[in-house]
Amino acid sequence: MRTLVAALCAFLTVASLHGQRLEFEVATVKVPASVPLGASIGINLGTFRNGTLTMTNVTLNECVQFAYSLISQDQVSGPDWINSRETRFDIVGKAAADTSLDDARRMLRSLLADRLKLSVRTEQRPYSFVAVVPAKNGSKLTPATGSNGPPGSGAPGRIVGQQMPMSALMSLLSRFEGQLFVDRTGLMGRYQINLEWAQDNDATRNGPSLSEALEQQLGLRMERRREPLDVVIVERAERIPADN
Repeated sequence: MRTLVAALCAFLTVASLHGQRLEFEVATVKVPASVPLGASIGINLGTFRNGTLTMTNVTLNECVQFAYSLISQDQVSGPDWINSRETRFDIVGKAAADTSLDDARRMLRSLLADRLKLSVRTEQRPYSFVAVVPAKNGSKLTPATGSNGPPGSGAPGRIVGQQMPMSALMSLLSRFEGQLFVDRTGLMGRYQINLEWAQDNDATRNGPSLSEALEQQLGLRMERRREPLDVVIVERAERIPADN
């Protein structure tokens, strides 16, 4: 009997830990100053380094995308204002230096619930997308060295990074190609990425197509698919952050 009680207590402790609400040690959510009509603004969709998450001039849609590991803004549904650049937020959240990115995303969910009263539900909807899978002979990706540093950056036709997870690569490809790319590689680590291709709408560039570049340079392949994907539906949110 004593053994049974001890086992039950251990089970409840583990369950409690897995359901624990994670929060940043220090965090701010601010509405940035307005900018003149037509003026450019710098946007940081989410940088996480040494336990600190920084987002600048982001819409609520972009906050939710980061918090729930979504790839496309189409995977977030809600009132029109969550997509408007007229309603922007600057966010800084600080946690322990060894905090994982997954835990940082959970901390951001807590922060958005506290400061913007964000309430969401999730469901699945059918989407047409480009699945990225290993090529016939396997991937050519080189694992990243070390554990710190930004994941990488890119521009249309080129993506470079020394610490890039597949999720970041899919996000950049989706942005530059104007269609949804979804990771189906099964690769969970971070990798050194150097990808260059000629975009279909750029007649001035020479080089391989994206499909050719992915296979030749990274050992990955594109497949057209239609499957259910997660959608986050914003049921409630405030435009003005609550006080700290």
